[in-house]
Amino acid sequence: MTKEQVLQALSNVQEPDLGKDLVTLNMIKDIEIDGNKVSFTIVLTTPACPMKDMMGRAATNAIELLVNKDAVVIVNFTSNTSSNRKDPKSVLPNVKNIIAVVSGKGGVGKSTVSANLALALAQGGAKVGLMDADIYGPSVPIMFGVRGERPKMTEINGKAMIVPMEKYGIKFMSIGLLVNEKDAIVWRGPMASSAIRQFVTDVLWEELDYLVIDMPPGTGDIHLTLVQTVPVTGAIVVTTPQDIALADAKKAVAMFGQAQIKVPIIGLVENMAYFTPAELPNNKYYIFGKDGGKRLADEFDMNFLGQIPIVQSIREGGDNGKPVMATDEAITKKAFEEFTAAAVRSIAMRNAELPVTQTLEIVS
Repeated sequence: MTKEQVLQALSNVQEPDLGKDLVTLNMIKDIEIDGNKVSFTIVLTTPACPMKDMMGRAATNAIELLVNKDAVVIVNFTSNTSSNRKDPKSVLPNVKNIIAVVSGKGGVGKSTVSANLALALAQGGAKVGLMDADIYGPSVPIMFGVRGERPKMTEINGKAMIVPMEKYGIKFMSIGLLVNEKDAIVWRGPMASSAIRQFVTDVLWEELDYLVIDMPPGTGDIHLTLVQTVPVTGAIVVTTPQDIALADAKKAVAMFGQAQIKVPIIGLVENMAYFTPAELPNNKYYIFGKDGGKRLADEFDMNFLGQIPIVQSIREGGDNGKPVMATDEAITKKAFEEFTAAAVRSIAMRNAELPVTQTLEIVS
């Protein structure tokens, strides 16, 4: 066997999302051959890649079929998370992907989706941060069981920086960690926008593959501030199946599709899609309607990222400071894992196929 033969064989193995072969995409490294033994490394576009095992099997089959049927093939994996940032990186310089989780209205479970998306990404091996940008209704301190705790401060190059808190393998920051939860945050728009800018510039996020931003509901000042401050990789839209939620979700989709914003939609996820009682895990009761989110995704030609059921443990986990992805609850974990896998694939395709996202100049 020669390295040239191995590369030729692997040129028949496609990266399923990007539609090109592993050799053309420069995803094969460190080929070593010793008799009938061959080893090489596949460089994934994200450590949380859901297609890793499939590509490994396809690569092994290609060597055995096209090079040496008696080959002992050892496939190793590493990752270099894809990013489409071409900005000067004056803000969040070490963050590869900035993902905004948005909704048209409150009460659709956007914070639950954000938290469990971040945890699922981290469990896949990615470095992940979670920014709670819902200034008026912060949920992260409760959901992560850190009510009343305060982040530490440090100094970097003479500048005071907030050190984000860490739990369950992710870093997170929320206005709820800086104020008493009994106090109402009575701020005009400019003050809330200033707080968001500080969460970007004055928090020590360090190196991250993904920064998930839990946005407030609606289409207001904070959304505009975010896209003016950082190059958002894309947005994930959260909705529930009923018509009233879908009508508001359309506004969130329309906001990011406007000419002056142009932030790509990674996809749409339908939360509270059906009710499954714990004692009847195979039963689905569509109490809010069926497939409304899927129909909306089809209408706007968006990726449909999946359905999250209503299960009592989701509510309990959010209230008790232990999100579902940090538990052993099988039904909802599987739903969040499938949703996250679909989101990761959509992000990789967005980075490969769409123009770079830049911070935006919006004229009022």
